Amino acid sequence: MKIFIITPFPELINQFMDSTMIKKAQDKELIKYDSLNLFDYTDYPHRNIDDYPFGGGEGMVMKPEPIFRAFDKVNSEIDSINHRVIYPTPDGKQFDQNEANKLKDCEYLTFICGHYKGIDQRVRDNLVTDEYSIGDYVITGGELSSLVIIDSIVRLIPGVLNNIESAQSDSFQSCLLDAPYYTRPEIYRNLKTPKILLSGHHEKIKNWKLEQKKIKTKKNRLDLWSKHKNEFDTE
Repeated sequence: MKIFIITPFPELINQFMDSTMIKKAQDKELIKYDSLNLFDYTDYPHRNIDDYPFGGGEGMVMKPEPIFRAFDKVNSEIDSINHRVIYPTPDGKQFDQNEANKLKDCEYLTFICGHYKGIDQRVRDNLVTDEYSIGDYVITGGELSSLVIIDSIVRLIPGVLNNIESAQSDSFQSCLLDAPYYTRPEIYRNLKTPKILLSGHHEKIKNWKLEQKKIKTKKNRLDLWSKHKNEFDTE
């Protein structure tokens, strides 16, 4: 997978992409990335990436020219139609684990990082294929949103994690949140590990974890529980 990130602040992208799990994925040649500095595609001498909106209103809007020019550069390096162009935005579709699973098989992903009041609608209408929101709140720029989405996708690519089955048991991979986990020592500051996890009885442990998942989902995400509760035996 090759990932392009169009941004006025590539240093924010590079610091994250060149560390942790994402760096390991690059070392294994499972992904590549390129951050395109939006200011490199502006007009001299002013190099503006934003302007006042037509029709009035508060705030500024990111201009179309630099984004289209940066996207032309992306297009010149792409040799496949398996390419999605993602614009993180508060008014987009909610991003979730299902979307991450869909995108993990793409050959190319391009992220456009917005700022101010957003980007010119002509970019959204003509370049963007997917608009995602990571939550019902607003942050100052699209870099953090893009990195959240990238991280959730890349970790699902086979070979990135040491054990892909670990990702397959995560919260939201099924209709339930994940179960609690315990590790050594068995007792710490008089806080004990549940005995069932030490029993070696795999079927009982499996049933215990399922029950814990139900309890946690009902407590923390009643919306998910109400939607999917009929899929489980709730007795």
